[in-house]
This record gives sequence, structure tokens and C-alpha cells, in this order.
Amino acid sequence: MNKDDVVKARVQQLHDEINQHNQNYYQYDTPQIPDADYDALMRELQTLELAQPALISDDSPTQRVGSAPLDSFNQVEHQIPMLSLDNAFNEAEFEAFNKRVQGKIEMTDEVEYLVEPKLDGLAVSLLYQGGVLVQAATRGDGKTGENVTENVRTISAIPLTLKGINLPTALEVRGEIFMPLAGFEKLNKQAIEADEKPFANPRNAAAGSLRQLDSKITATRPLAFYAYGIGVVEDFVLPKTQKKLFGLLAGWGLPVSNQVLVARGPAQCHKAYDALANKRPLLPYEIDGVVYKVNNFELQEKIGFVSRAPRWAIARKFPAQEKMTEVVGIDVQVGRTGAITPVARLSPVFVGGVTVTNVTLHNEDEMRRKDVRVGDTVIVRRAGDVIPEIVSVVMDKRCDDCVPFLMPTTCPVCGSAVERAEGEAIIRCPAGLFCRAQVKESIKHFASRKAMDVDGLGDKIVEQLVVSGLVKTPADLYRLTKERVSSLERMADKSANNLLLALDASKQTTLPKFLYALGVREVGEVTANSLAMYFGRLDALQGATLENLEKVPDVGPIVAQHIVAFFELQHNRDVITELLAAGVHWPDVSAVSHKNKALSDKVFVLTGTLSSMGRDQAKEILQSLGAKVTGSVSKKTDYVVAGEESGSKLKKALSLDVMVLSEEEFLNMAKDYQG
Repeated sequence: MNKDDVVKARVQQLHDEINQHNQNYYQYDTPQIPDADYDALMRELQTLELAQPALISDDSPTQRVGSAPLDSFNQVEHQIPMLSLDNAFNEAEFEAFNKRVQGKIEMTDEVEYLVEPKLDGLAVSLLYQGGVLVQAATRGDGKTGENVTENVRTISAIPLTLKGINLPTALEVRGEIFMPLAGFEKLNKQAIEADEKPFANPRNAAAGSLRQLDSKITATRPLAFYAYGIGVVEDFVLPKTQKKLFGLLAGWGLPVSNQVLVARGPAQCHKAYDALANKRPLLPYEIDGVVYKVNNFELQEKIGFVSRAPRWAIARKFPAQEKMTEVVGIDVQVGRTGAITPVARLSPVFVGGVTVTNVTLHNEDEMRRKDVRVGDTVIVRRAGDVIPEIVSVVMDKRCDDCVPFLMPTTCPVCGSAVERAEGEAIIRCPAGLFCRAQVKESIKHFASRKAMDVDGLGDKIVEQLVVSGLVKTPADLYRLTKERVSSLERMADKSANNLLLALDASKQTTLPKFLYALGVREVGEVTANSLAMYFGRLDALQGATLENLEKVPDVGPIVAQHIVAFFELQHNRDVITELLAAGVHWPDVSAVSHKNKALSDKVFVLTGTLSSMGRDQAKEILQSLGAKVTGSVSKKTDYVVAGEESGSKLKKALSLDVMVLSEEEFLNMAKDYQG
């Protein structure tokens, strides 16, 4: 063996040793060597790679140091949505869930559940192709997340290459990135010593570390990871239960929790919950409850999903944390629909992992029921990610001059007389878009990511645009010029250009997003999508009667009345007309119900950046033609649509001799099939 072969063999040996030590440390919590010895192995590997750069591979342990900073994160569409979980807060709520499960599967025997700790971190998706990590994404809104691949590659707990043979062609691992308590304390100590602001809690620290545009910063943060499930899997037969899946994931080198167990029926599930609650203070990381999943995958499939959560899993939270503090003031806020909400300003109190300074009192009736007054000492509760609330007033501590708060009779922003509709608990400002507060909130909603997705249009810019009178309706956004935007405080030419480009890009949207962006009262994402799918065209929806609207899924009598009232207002119709005239457009949803089946059963993969539309829109076009759109390239892929800066997916398509379409070829194909 010559010298080069010896060095090459030693490099591979160091790869294997260091990866094994990472697995011992992060997966089994049983480090086999001191930190100094581990550092020595890393230094030796770095020295060898420095001498012979050709030996540096993407999966080398030395390549976890981060890359050049990004301008922003690209978006990743989840082929299988990353759903959230419904919550149970006591034994009775879990038992009700268990009965629903038994009813779905028509089973009277005890159901077997996998019980695992609910980590207080950030959900991520890791895509491995041929055992190699090629993409990592945050959960985002469940359908679309952020591409954090470069940052995730710096986390030593996450293997860059899976162990074993006969691996799936494609495997999407789902899990939680979190920050262990020891690392959190060390990070905050360093921040304080550097005269920087410490993180409020480990979850915020983990989220902030993962979402750094400079992955070199992420590389310095003590992040860990536990896998808990899978999304996409190709060319592999999975085990029959969640428990066996955990064993399989661990065998591939992925860290999994060692606090997982199987429980049968409510009694054992309650016992497992109590055991984890008792262990909670002793664990090296934060948990805020437990997760119950039906253990058998076939039963999971039979039980199914609702729009936002699986029916076969539920999280049971630990009891809420409560603290006492003082109400230093009560303000009122005017929302997008004119709702005037009382908000208690509190003496800052750290509860449930965050510092709480403001708590909504919801409405006047709720404020009176709890009898919250300025100067009162109150008990504040917060459980996990639940919005903080005032539980009660400590009456023994009430001062003699604490008087009931009087809600305003006029809008605090525009001065209009407030109204309270019969049967409603909320008072409202009726001025609509003539009220600056409602304009501001409406514009913020219109531009939000789930609506028109105008990147860079933050609260401060919206505030300036509204106060200056440049924007009074959403349509005014598309009349902005570079000169007008540049005149705003802290808006240089480059920032102004970026905002105008983002506004122009937002004109390409979908009918569901446009409907949601309009801000019709009580029309959220799901309802907007149902309306779009049912009516197909905007003009059909605008002319819909109450009777027709109530036939739409998710639309009841009250929501139907809000929709009719919205479109009856000439002001709203004028704004819609102006938006369409400005170039806002979307593909005709009605095409879905008459779709050409020419692409039926054809499998497409989208990669790179398309100049004429976003990937979501391209996916909708393909699906309207009967095609299936997946996130990874395999032998089953029929076409890859390659935009600018296509990467590994294009290379794999070429290696597998899969047909590659340019953006122009894709558009021509779609045009031909759409007729």
C-alpha cells in the first residue's frame, strides 16, 4: 500500500471513529472518550484533509463548520404535510380521545400507544437520498417550510450519511431540534459575559440558532436532535409499529429518545405520563408534556387525519405554570376587523419559559367576569406554547383605590363611536378602512406569508406607509414607486427595490390565498380554500347567495353572512377591481374539476427556481392535469422540471436517465394539455 492509500485509509478510519463517537454521545448518552481525545481526532482529520484537499468529502465530520451567509432562506414544500398535534390537558380529555380512536377502528380492546416525551424545540424534516443528507427544512406552516440544510449540516447529532445497507432510495426523517439545558446555560453565560442579550429559554435559543442566515454561527451553538417519525419513504418496507420504527431509525444512526415506551389503554398511558412528569426535572433537556401515538401503522391509516392534525395522536401537556404579578395598566387595541380588545399591561414576569408583559383580556364581558383592575395582583398562567392568560385576581391583595376599567365609547384611533352587535361580546369600530388601525392591520394581514406573501413588508414599514398616507387600501401597495418607498425612514434604494420586487412577485398567487388575503371576517385559510374549490372563480363567489354559501364545507350561516356583507360593500368591490387591474392573478381553479387526464399518474419533480412562477403554482398546474408531484428523484420519476440553480435533483435525474424539462418546455407542455 503506497503512502496515498495509507492516508486515504486513515481518513476513512477517522470518519468512522468520529461518527461513532458522535453517535455514542448524542444517541446513547454514553461518551467513550474524553473531550480532549475527541478534539485530537478532529485535529488529525483536519490536518490530513488540509494536506490533501482531494480527500475532503461532503460527509466528512470536518464539514460541519458552516458555509457563506445566505441572503434569505428558500422555501421547501413538504410532499407530505407536517401536521401539528391536538392537545389534551387532563386524564378525561385523553380518555375522550381514546374513545374516539376505538370508535374509528371499531375496537373494544385496549389500544396500544407509543408514549414519548414532547420535546420543547423546533420540528424539522431531513431528506436522505441513498443514505446521504440532501435537504433539511423547518415545519413552517405545515405545508411549506424553510430550507435550513446548510445549518443542519453543522449539527453533530445529525448524521450526514446513514449507517447500514439496503437503505431506502429516499427517506424523509422527521424530528425535533432542541438545545440541551447544559448547552443553553453555557450559551447564555457567554452572551452575558459579552454584554449581549441572553436567550429567554432553550426553545428560543434552538429556533434562533437554527434560523441563522450565517451557518457558521449555527455551528457554534450546542444543538441536539431526536428523530420521532418519517414522511416520504421510497423503495423500502417499513416495520408495522412506531416502536419498531424507532429501533430502525436508531440502527441507521439517527438519535432517538431513550424515554419511549409502549402503553396499552388509558390506565397505562396515565401511569406513563406520571412517570415522565416525575422524571422531567432530571432530564438534560426541556419537555412540556408527552405524545401518545397509536402504535400500529395500519390502524393509524384507518383512523386518518383532520385538516391540521392526525386523529391517531395527541399531546398531553404538563400542568400550566403559574406566577403572580401586578397589572400596571389596561390598554385597548383595535384589530383588523375593528374589534376593540382590552389588554392588561403587566409588571414583567417569567412564566412557562417566556417573559410575559402583556395579556389579552379578550373582551369587556371577560374582563368583568374576572374583575381585573389596574393595580391588582393577578395569577398568570402559561402552558407550553399556549397564549398567556390571567387566571384570577388575588383579592386579598386588592388596593382600596383599584376601580373598574371603563371601555371606550369611541375608537381610540379614529374617534368613531363604537358599536356592539346584538349577541356579541366584542365592541367594534365601524369605520373599516377609514380607521388607521384597521388599515394597518389589514395591510399586515394582506401581505402576510399565508396570504399574498410580500417578503420584507414588516410592521414598521406598514406603519410608515399608513401614517404617511401612501397606503390606504391593499391596492395602494401596487401603486408604490421607488421614490415614495425610498422616502421612508431607514429605507435605502436597495431596500426599496427589494420591496417593489417582492410586491411584483406577489401578484402571482392562488385564489385561496387571495381570498384569505382580503380579510373577510372569519374566513381563514381552510375556509378560503373551500370557497375557492367550490366556486372556482372569484366572480361566482362575489355573486353567491347565503343559500349557496352554506352548501360549502366549513361555511355556516354566520360566516356566510360575513361573506355576503363583505362583497356587498362597494368599497371592497372597488379594492378588488383595483387589485386585478394592478396585475394580481391566479390560475383558474375551475380547471381542476375539468382537468385533462393526459398527465394522469405521471410523476414530476420540481427543482431550482422558476422565473415565471413559484413552485406552489407550478405544482398546482401539474396536479390540475392529473400529475403527481414528489419531492425526490427516483426511477419512478417521469419528468424533472429544472429551473435556475438546480442542484442534486438534476444530477440524479441525469444519472437515472429521467426526462428533464426546462421551464419553457414545462410551460409549453402545460399549455398544450390545458388546451
